[in-house]
Amino acid sequence: MSEFVATIGAFDGVHQGHRALVAATLADARRRGMRAVGFTFSEDPAHVLAPESAPPDLLGCADRARLLRSLGLDEVVVIPFDAQMAACPYPRFVDEQLGACGTLRALHVGADFRAGARGAGTPQALAELGAERGFDVTVEPYATCAGERVSATRIRALVADGSVARAAELLGRPHYVRGRVEHGRGQGTAFGFPTANVSVDGRLCLPAEGVYEGFVHVGDTAFPAAINVGEPRSLEFAGERGAAFLEAFLLGFAGDLYGAEVAVSFTRWLRAPRVFTSLAELESTVLANIEQVRVRLGAEGRALAPGDALDSADL
Repeated sequence: MSEFVATIGAFDGVHQGHRALVAATLADARRRGMRAVGFTFSEDPAHVLAPESAPPDLLGCADRARLLRSLGLDEVVVIPFDAQMAACPYPRFVDEQLGACGTLRALHVGADFRAGARGAGTPQALAELGAERGFDVTVEPYATCAGERVSATRIRALVADGSVARAAELLGRPHYVRGRVEHGRGQGTAFGFPTANVSVDGRLCLPAEGVYEGFVHVGDTAFPAAINVGEPRSLEFAGERGAAFLEAFLLGFAGDLYGAEVAVSFTRWLRAPRVFTSLAELESTVLANIEQVRVRLGAEGRALAPGDALDSADL
């Protein structure tokens, strides 16, 4: 099998730091005239090693792999990660998992990367192994954005705080979640706009409760939307309160979305959640939010090239 240059990591978010790591890997591979291969995991190792304290995911596995491919890697390999894999000594992990793709000649990792049982495969340990096995190890520096270190931990904190615009700067794209449209409370249609009530996997990182500007991505079209994240409790007199939900009012969409898988991206915080004393007050506030979206993002869907809809930094 042919020689290759690799990078490896959980890559949750595929953020600006990950993009820099992939760029360095690609540049090295092209200089050597070799393939560039990215390795990621089916599960963020934190979900296997410490499930009770594992943070929410910024991306699901399929989206991580797709975004990594979009950066220009020749191949992306998803390594199944479970308790057995976590217990694998790092030399065997390198030989069996990375070695299955050919002859490894260079490996690019972040400074905090660890491989193998008990995290014994530090960058230094990998470099020593590489000297024996015939591959170079380069530790890439932490990426920064406006003086702030870029990390998945920092991005999760920003999203959890509702600071989705700042999170987008560190990600290099708007944060999004994927889910399935279900029948909701039925309030949205009263405002004259199609409403998508999206059921989202509980392991994904949702923004703080509130109303956001963003897009609902249906296939290769992104529709501007006012997006409500929180608990059903809009009317003071209705006594509603229940499970968390995501409700989006779409502009420019016509049709039936029930049962469809969509992605919802968040571009800007609009307002905090609140309780209304009347239907009239609720309606006027929601319509004002939708108007804010229309002014900034337009009233029609944007047709995007296949594969670009969820990786466009200018949305």
